[in-house]
Parts: sequence; C-alpha cells; structure tokens
Amino acid sequence: MDCSKKQEWHYQPVRISRTTVERVDNFRRLRDFRLPSKVLQNFYTCTIESILTGNITVWFGNSTKEDRQALQRVVRLAERITHTELPDLQTIYYKGCQTKARRIVKDPTHPNNRLFSLLRSGKRFHSLKTKTERLKRSFFPQAIRALNQGN
Repeated sequence: MDCSKKQEWHYQPVRISRTTVERVDNFRRLRDFRLPSKVLQNFYTCTIESILTGNITVWFGNSTKEDRQALQRVVRLAERITHTELPDLQTIYYKGCQTKARRIVKDPTHPNNRLFSLLRSGKRFHSLKTKTERLKRSFFPQAIRALNQGN
C-alpha cells in the first residue's frame, strides 16, 4: 500500500485498475472460445475479483469517486462478458467490513476490540465520534455502521 504526500490512497486503486484491465483481455479471449457462463464467472472470481478486493477494507473507504468508478467499470464489463449480475464493489466492501469486524468482536485479545462496544440494548454497536470526513470513511466507523445495518 502506498500513500501519497497528501495521505490519500490514490495509488492502490490506479494500480488495481491497470492490473484488472490486463486480466480482462484474457477474460475476453475465454469468452471468444464460447465457454459456459459458469466457467467465465469462476475465472472472474479467481482472477479479477480477487485483485479488486485485495485489502479492500483498507483502501476503499477513502478512495476517490473517480477511482471507484474506474474499478466499477471493470465489474460492469465483466457482467457484460459473463451475462450475469456480479456484486458491485460497495457491496463487497461492506461485506468485508462486516466479516473483519465480527472477527475483531469475537476476539477479546484483539487490540481494537474495545472500539466495538455494544449499546445498553445489546443489539447495536456504539458509533465512533469522528470530526473529519477522512476518519468517518476509514475502516472502524464504516465497520460499525456495517454491523449495525446487518443487525
């Protein structure tokens, strides 16, 4: 992961976008061989989606709108190639946040376990106070929001 001088996660989405565009070329070739849709979907999941979602909980929250749109174009292109509906990156991000947050909540020895405190009702988590938009879009506030939406 690289961070620019302005402390933005711009490099990661650009690198991912370039890498996935290279893989889409192979994806198109498989389509030209008229492989079944299920095989194309498996190829997408194993090669393209795994690149798109690598460490998504770290960089996606504070990525720019342009970066998200560029990456989402790759997903839409894959949908057209496979003729199936694929999950968008926002959905994958929230599911990743929920999964990671649940692991942290279950592990009392995790250093950030104390950030996930339940409200008195015992059903929802206490949301973190954030003053800046950047912190609001970071992992922990987003993960708490995702857990509260999932309850």
